[in-house]
Amino acid sequence: MSELAVHELRVLVAVERARSFTGAARELGGTQSAVSHAVRSCERKLGVVLFDRGRYGARPTAAGEAAAAQARRVLRLLAGLGDEARGAATGEASGTLRIVAFRSAAAQVLPAALARLTARHPLLAPEVRIVPDVGRGAPGEVADGRADLAVATLDGSAPVPAGLVSGVLLEEPYALVHPVGAADPRALPLVDWTENCSSYTRRWWAEQDWIPRATVDAGDDSVVLSMVARGLGMAVMPGLALLDAPAAVAVADLGPRRPTRKVGYVTTPELAHTLAVRALIRELRSTAPSLLPAAAQPAGPARESATG
Repeated sequence: MSELAVHELRVLVAVERARSFTGAARELGGTQSAVSHAVRSCERKLGVVLFDRGRYGARPTAAGEAAAAQARRVLRLLAGLGDEARGAATGEASGTLRIVAFRSAAAQVLPAALARLTARHPLLAPEVRIVPDVGRGAPGEVADGRADLAVATLDGSAPVPAGLVSGVLLEEPYALVHPVGAADPRALPLVDWTENCSSYTRRWWAEQDWIPRATVDAGDDSVVLSMVARGLGMAVMPGLALLDAPAAVAVADLGPRRPTRKVGYVTTPELAHTLAVRALIRELRSTAPSLLPAAAQPAGPARESATG
């Protein structure tokens, strides 16, 4: 099998993103016929059909999705080759570092780590995107070559994609949150959000006969806290989401059998050895453990006991 040329990798990525040969040609500054020729060449070399052509454009097949993901990862390594070579000589990480994380991790774990990282490596330019912790989530972005490192839950409903490397940064406990002064918090309506549902803690959840069906799907953990603070219900939430809980929210311990979830990093084997990703992992490992006491005992809002 012949190897794909770099320009063919770029065409694959552009067509997968644009979902059309014309759109890819526009993005690459070439012609539609050149893009079509390059795709046919890729398919001939790989021995598979990469795109279904039709009146609605070019839709990637399963093989096309896989090829585009690998192409993005290869192109990423090529783009960072110069920064990596210079870093090997100077010890200074530089260039762009693409990071994805779910909301509460981005709010609580990343800021201090990135501040330390950029202070040590001022030529490094982190780019952060928030990715909902559902489905393939942030690890899927790494697997598909759209991110260099993800901060994600490692024990959620979707396993980390095969072939990636990961490590645990902290384990956060869940707690019951309710309006301050509620006489019977467990009798309140349940406010929930989709990301909360993806955790393995649903196994624990299903065993609790006091947790009702959610009557509000808030869509975001910060919205959940706002609704609870207004007296609209109670919620079961992980520790990171509670670090900035408003004073009108009380946090109650769920006892020794309370559920927890692991938060960690995910990257590719090849990027795990680069100077920038190694430096970020060091800062995450240094910063995240300091959040554990706060995550276990959220500061600010009132605390109560909800054991039993």
